Amino acid sequence: MSHIALVTVQAARPLDDDLAPLTAALQAEGANVSIVDWDDPQADWSRFDAAVLRSAWDYSERLPEFVDWTKRVAAQTCLLNPSGVLRWNTDKHYLAELERAGVAIVPSLFVEPGEAPADALARFFIAYPLANEFVIKPCVGAGSRDAQRHRRDAQGAAIAHLGRLLDAERSVLMQPYLSTVDDHGETALIHFDGVFSHAIRKGALLLRGEGPTQELFAPEQITPRVPSEAERALALRAVAAIPFVGPLAYARVDLIHDADGSPRLLELELAEPSLFFAHGPGSAQRFARVIFAHITA
Repeated sequence: MSHIALVTVQAARPLDDDLAPLTAALQAEGANVSIVDWDDPQADWSRFDAAVLRSAWDYSERLPEFVDWTKRVAAQTCLLNPSGVLRWNTDKHYLAELERAGVAIVPSLFVEPGEAPADALARFFIAYPLANEFVIKPCVGAGSRDAQRHRRDAQGAAIAHLGRLLDAERSVLMQPYLSTVDDHGETALIHFDGVFSHAIRKGALLLRGEGPTQELFAPEQITPRVPSEAERALALRAVAAIPFVGPLAYARVDLIHDADGSPRLLELELAEPSLFFAHGPGSAQRFARVIFAHITA
Protein backbone atom coordinates (compact mmCIF):
# COMPACT_ATOMS: atom_id res chain seq x y z
CA MET A 1 0.00 0.00 0.00
CA SER A 2 1.45 3.36 -1.04
CA HIS A 3 1.66 6.06 1.63
CA ILE A 4 1.13 9.54 0.19
CA ALA A 5 1.51 12.88 1.94
CA LEU A 6 -0.69 15.78 0.85
CA VAL A 7 1.32 18.84 1.81
CA THR A 8 -0.31 21.93 3.27
CA VAL A 9 0.26 24.41 6.10
CA GLN A 10 -1.75 24.81 9.29
CA ALA A 11 -3.50 28.04 8.31
CA ALA A 12 -4.62 26.58 4.96
CA ARG A 13 -6.09 23.31 6.21
CA PRO A 14 -9.67 24.58 6.66
CA LEU A 15 -9.49 26.56 3.40
CA ASP A 16 -8.21 23.93 0.95
CA ASP A 17 -11.28 22.48 -0.73
CA ASP A 18 -9.13 20.05 -2.73
CA LEU A 19 -7.82 18.05 0.23
CA ALA A 20 -10.96 16.01 0.98
CA PRO A 21 -11.80 14.89 -2.58
CA LEU A 22 -8.17 14.05 -3.36
CA THR A 23 -7.82 12.10 -0.12
CA ALA A 24 -10.94 10.11 -0.96
CA ALA A 25 -9.77 9.46 -4.53
CA LEU A 26 -6.35 8.23 -3.38
CA GLN A 27 -7.86 6.01 -0.70
CA ALA A 28 -10.24 4.54 -3.27
CA GLU A 29 -7.15 3.59 -5.30
CA GLY A 30 -5.72 1.82 -2.25
CA ALA A 31 -3.39 4.45 -0.84
CA ASN A 32 -2.76 5.41 2.75
CA VAL A 33 -3.01 9.23 2.93
CA SER A 34 -1.62 11.70 5.47
CA ILE A 35 -2.14 15.45 5.43
CA VAL A 36 1.12 17.04 6.57
CA ASP A 37 2.24 20.62 7.11
CA TRP A 38 5.33 21.41 5.06
CA ASP A 39 6.96 23.17 8.01
CA ASP A 40 6.27 20.42 10.56
CA PRO A 41 9.69 19.77 12.14
CA GLN A 42 8.58 16.31 13.25
CA ALA A 43 7.58 15.10 9.78
CA ASP A 44 9.58 12.13 8.49
CA TRP A 45 9.29 12.53 4.73
CA SER A 46 11.22 9.35 4.04
CA ARG A 47 8.25 7.25 5.20
CA PHE A 48 6.13 8.46 2.28
CA ASP A 49 6.15 7.11 -1.25
CA ALA A 50 5.25 10.58 -2.50
CA ALA A 51 4.74 14.08 -1.14
CA VAL A 52 2.22 16.03 -3.23
CA LEU A 53 2.30 19.78 -2.69
CA ARG A 54 -1.24 21.04 -2.28
CA SER A 55 -1.62 24.22 -0.20
CA ALA A 56 1.63 25.57 1.23
CA TRP A 57 0.10 28.99 0.71
CA ASP A 58 2.55 30.86 2.92
CA TYR A 59 5.62 29.93 0.85
CA SER A 60 5.98 33.41 -0.64
CA GLU A 61 6.68 34.89 2.77
CA ARG A 62 9.25 32.20 3.59
CA LEU A 63 10.75 31.42 0.19
CA PRO A 64 14.37 30.53 1.18
CA GLU A 65 13.06 28.20 3.90
CA PHE A 66 10.53 26.70 1.49
CA VAL A 67 13.11 26.12 -1.26
CA ASP A 68 15.43 24.40 1.22
CA TRP A 69 12.50 22.24 2.29
CA THR A 70 11.77 21.15 -1.30
CA LYS A 71 15.39 20.09 -1.80
CA ARG A 72 15.44 18.16 1.44
CA VAL A 73 12.16 16.37 0.76
CA ALA A 74 13.05 15.57 -2.85
CA ALA A 75 16.11 13.72 -1.56
CA GLN A 76 13.87 11.50 0.59
CA THR A 77 10.80 10.79 -1.54
CA CYS A 78 9.01 11.54 -4.81
CA LEU A 79 8.10 15.24 -4.58
CA LEU A 80 5.36 16.45 -6.92
CA ASN A 81 6.05 18.71 -8.57
CA PRO A 82 9.87 18.36 -8.45
CA SER A 83 12.01 20.77 -6.45
CA GLY A 84 13.55 22.52 -9.47
CA VAL A 85 10.13 23.16 -10.98
CA LEU A 86 8.85 24.61 -7.72
CA ARG A 87 11.81 26.95 -7.37
CA TRP A 88 11.44 28.18 -10.97
CA ASN A 89 7.70 28.69 -10.72
CA THR A 90 7.64 30.56 -7.42
CA ASP A 91 9.25 33.63 -9.04
CA LYS A 92 7.23 35.35 -11.77
CA HIS A 93 10.36 36.12 -13.77
CA TYR A 94 9.47 32.79 -15.43
CA LEU A 95 6.95 34.76 -17.51
CA ALA A 96 9.77 36.46 -19.41
CA GLU A 97 11.28 33.05 -20.17
CA LEU A 98 7.97 31.74 -21.49
CA GLU A 99 7.52 34.86 -23.63
CA ARG A 100 10.93 34.25 -25.19
CA ALA A 101 9.73 30.71 -25.94
CA GLY A 102 6.81 32.12 -27.94
CA VAL A 103 4.03 32.05 -25.34
CA ALA A 104 1.70 35.07 -25.47
CA ILE A 105 1.76 36.55 -21.96
CA VAL A 106 0.07 39.56 -20.41
CA PRO A 107 2.45 42.46 -21.24
CA SER A 108 4.93 42.69 -18.36
CA LEU A 109 7.69 44.93 -17.06
CA PHE A 110 9.99 43.87 -14.23
CA VAL A 111 11.40 46.23 -11.62
CA GLU A 112 14.32 45.22 -9.42
CA PRO A 113 15.31 46.44 -5.96
CA GLY A 114 17.54 49.49 -6.18
CA GLU A 115 15.51 51.27 -8.87
CA ALA A 116 13.69 54.42 -7.78
CA PRO A 117 9.91 53.84 -7.72
CA ALA A 118 9.19 57.03 -9.68
CA ASP A 119 11.72 56.05 -12.35
CA ALA A 120 10.18 52.59 -12.62
CA LEU A 121 6.72 54.08 -13.04
CA ALA A 122 7.96 56.47 -15.72
CA ARG A 123 9.60 53.58 -17.54
CA PHE A 124 6.32 51.64 -17.43
CA PHE A 125 4.35 54.59 -18.84
CA ILE A 126 6.81 54.91 -21.72
CA ALA A 127 6.51 51.19 -22.48
CA TYR A 128 2.71 51.18 -22.21
CA PRO A 129 1.40 54.66 -23.07
CA LEU A 130 -2.22 53.45 -23.39
CA ALA A 131 -2.37 51.75 -19.99
CA ASN A 132 -4.90 53.86 -18.07
CA GLU A 133 -4.93 51.22 -15.35
CA PHE A 134 -2.21 48.81 -14.34
CA VAL A 135 -1.30 46.17 -11.79
CA ILE A 136 1.63 46.10 -9.40
CA LYS A 137 2.47 42.76 -7.79
CA PRO A 138 5.55 41.15 -6.24
CA CYS A 139 7.44 38.62 -8.36
CA VAL A 140 7.29 36.22 -5.42
CA GLY A 141 3.72 36.19 -4.18
CA ALA A 142 0.59 34.07 -4.05
CA GLY A 143 -3.14 34.49 -3.70
CA SER A 144 -3.06 38.11 -4.94
CA ARG A 145 -1.38 39.17 -1.69
CA ASP A 146 0.47 42.49 -2.10
CA ALA A 147 -1.07 42.89 -5.58
CA GLN A 148 -3.08 46.00 -6.41
CA ARG A 149 -4.76 47.72 -9.33
CA HIS A 150 -3.80 51.38 -9.90
CA ARG A 151 -4.98 54.29 -12.06
CA ARG A 152 -2.61 56.24 -14.28
CA ASP A 153 -3.88 59.52 -12.81
CA ALA A 154 -3.14 58.40 -9.22
CA GLN A 155 0.61 58.02 -9.39
CA GLY A 156 1.22 58.70 -5.71
CA ALA A 157 -0.44 55.46 -4.61
CA ALA A 158 1.46 53.47 -7.24
CA ILE A 159 4.80 54.97 -6.25
CA ALA A 160 4.10 54.22 -2.59
CA HIS A 161 3.18 50.62 -3.44
CA LEU A 162 6.31 50.17 -5.52
CA GLY A 163 8.37 51.72 -2.75
CA ARG A 164 7.06 49.32 -0.11
CA LEU A 165 7.92 46.29 -2.22
CA LEU A 166 11.31 47.53 -3.43
CA ASP A 167 12.34 48.67 0.06
CA ALA A 168 11.65 45.12 1.22
CA GLU A 169 14.10 43.87 -1.46
CA ARG A 170 11.28 42.32 -3.49
CA SER A 171 11.33 42.30 -7.29
CA VAL A 172 8.15 43.71 -8.81
CA LEU A 173 6.02 42.85 -11.84
CA MET A 174 4.01 45.64 -13.51
CA GLN A 175 1.31 44.86 -16.09
CA PRO A 176 -1.33 46.87 -17.95
CA TYR A 177 -4.76 46.05 -16.56
CA LEU A 178 -6.65 44.18 -19.27
CA SER A 179 -10.20 45.35 -18.65
CA THR A 180 -11.77 42.42 -20.51
CA VAL A 181 -11.24 40.44 -17.30
CA ASP A 182 -14.00 42.49 -15.65
CA ASP A 183 -16.63 40.77 -17.82
CA HIS A 184 -14.96 37.62 -19.11
CA GLY A 185 -12.98 36.78 -15.99
CA GLU A 186 -9.98 34.47 -15.95
CA THR A 187 -9.94 31.01 -17.47
CA ALA A 188 -7.94 28.45 -15.50
CA LEU A 189 -7.16 25.24 -17.38
CA ILE A 190 -5.99 22.29 -15.28
CA HIS A 191 -3.69 19.65 -16.79
CA PHE A 192 -2.55 16.32 -15.35
CA ASP A 193 0.54 14.77 -16.95
CA GLY A 194 0.29 17.38 -19.69
CA VAL A 195 -3.27 16.39 -20.62
CA PHE A 196 -6.17 18.82 -20.24
CA SER A 197 -8.58 17.78 -17.48
CA HIS A 198 -11.07 20.60 -16.83
CA ALA A 199 -11.39 24.37 -16.59
CA ILE A 200 -13.03 27.01 -14.43
CA ARG A 201 -13.91 30.67 -14.71
CA LYS A 202 -12.60 32.93 -12.00
CA GLY A 203 -14.12 36.39 -11.54
CA ALA A 204 -11.92 39.49 -11.57
CA LEU A 205 -9.87 39.64 -8.35
CA LEU A 206 -8.35 43.14 -8.35
CA LEU A 207 -11.21 45.56 -7.96
CA ARG A 208 -10.82 49.28 -8.55
CA GLY A 209 -10.06 51.17 -5.37
CA GLU A 210 -9.37 48.10 -3.25
CA GLY A 211 -6.06 47.52 -1.51
CA PRO A 212 -4.19 44.20 -1.39
CA THR A 213 -5.84 41.34 0.48
CA GLN A 214 -4.66 40.64 4.01
CA GLU A 215 -5.76 37.00 3.85
CA LEU A 216 -3.99 33.90 2.51
CA PHE A 217 -5.71 34.55 -0.82
CA ALA A 218 -8.24 37.00 -2.24
CA PRO A 219 -11.90 35.85 -2.29
CA GLU A 220 -12.70 34.07 -5.53
CA GLN A 221 -15.87 33.56 -7.57
CA ILE A 222 -15.53 30.17 -9.27
CA THR A 223 -17.77 28.52 -11.86
CA PRO A 224 -17.12 25.74 -14.41
CA ARG A 225 -16.09 26.85 -17.90
CA VAL A 226 -15.66 25.22 -21.28
CA PRO A 227 -12.50 26.83 -22.67
CA SER A 228 -12.28 28.02 -26.24
CA GLU A 229 -10.01 26.34 -28.76
CA ALA A 230 -7.69 29.36 -28.62
CA GLU A 231 -7.48 29.09 -24.84
CA ARG A 232 -6.74 25.37 -24.97
CA ALA A 233 -4.07 25.90 -27.62
CA LEU A 234 -2.30 28.61 -25.62
CA ALA A 235 -2.48 26.53 -22.44
CA LEU A 236 -0.86 23.56 -24.19
CA ARG A 237 1.80 25.86 -25.64
CA ALA A 238 2.59 27.16 -22.16
CA VAL A 239 2.78 23.66 -20.70
CA ALA A 240 5.05 22.53 -23.54
CA ALA A 241 7.37 25.49 -22.93
CA ILE A 242 8.11 24.56 -19.31
CA PRO A 243 11.92 24.17 -19.29
CA PHE A 244 11.99 20.88 -17.38
CA VAL A 245 11.67 17.25 -18.38
CA GLY A 246 7.99 16.43 -18.25
CA PRO A 247 5.18 15.92 -18.29
CA LEU A 248 4.48 17.33 -14.84
CA ALA A 249 1.92 15.69 -12.60
CA TYR A 250 -0.14 18.87 -12.41
CA ALA A 251 -0.24 22.31 -13.96
CA ARG A 252 -2.80 25.09 -13.93
CA VAL A 253 -2.71 27.68 -16.71
CA ASP A 254 -4.42 30.98 -15.90
CA LEU A 255 -5.43 33.06 -18.94
CA ILE A 256 -7.14 36.40 -19.54
CA HIS A 257 -8.05 38.10 -22.82
CA ASP A 258 -6.57 41.22 -24.37
CA ALA A 259 -8.61 43.97 -26.05
CA ASP A 260 -8.73 41.92 -29.28
CA GLY A 261 -10.17 38.91 -27.47
CA SER A 262 -6.97 36.87 -27.76
CA PRO A 263 -5.97 34.82 -24.70
CA ARG A 264 -2.77 35.71 -22.86
CA LEU A 265 -1.00 33.88 -20.09
CA LEU A 266 -1.46 35.56 -16.72
CA GLU A 267 0.22 32.91 -14.58
CA LEU A 268 1.42 29.33 -14.88
CA GLU A 269 0.73 27.59 -11.57
CA LEU A 270 2.99 24.61 -10.90
CA ALA A 271 3.60 24.90 -7.16
CA GLU A 272 0.48 25.02 -5.01
CA PRO A 273 -2.54 25.79 -7.19
CA SER A 274 -6.12 25.05 -6.30
CA LEU A 275 -7.26 22.40 -8.79
CA PHE A 276 -11.01 22.90 -8.32
CA PHE A 277 -11.97 19.21 -8.29
CA ALA A 278 -15.56 20.15 -7.44
CA HIS A 279 -15.92 21.74 -10.89
CA GLY A 280 -14.40 18.85 -12.87
CA PRO A 281 -16.30 15.56 -12.53
CA GLY A 282 -13.83 12.70 -12.17
CA SER A 283 -10.84 15.05 -11.94
CA ALA A 284 -9.74 13.98 -8.45
CA GLN A 285 -9.74 10.36 -9.60
CA ARG A 286 -7.73 11.26 -12.71
CA PHE A 287 -5.16 13.09 -10.61
CA ALA A 288 -4.93 10.21 -8.14
CA ARG A 289 -4.05 7.83 -10.99
CA VAL A 290 -1.40 10.27 -12.23
CA ILE A 291 0.18 10.40 -8.77
CA PHE A 292 0.43 6.60 -8.72
CA ALA A 293 2.00 6.66 -12.18
CA HIS A 294 4.72 9.05 -10.98
CA ILE A 295 5.44 6.91 -7.94
CA THR A 296 6.03 3.84 -10.09
CA ALA A 297 7.85 5.64 -12.95
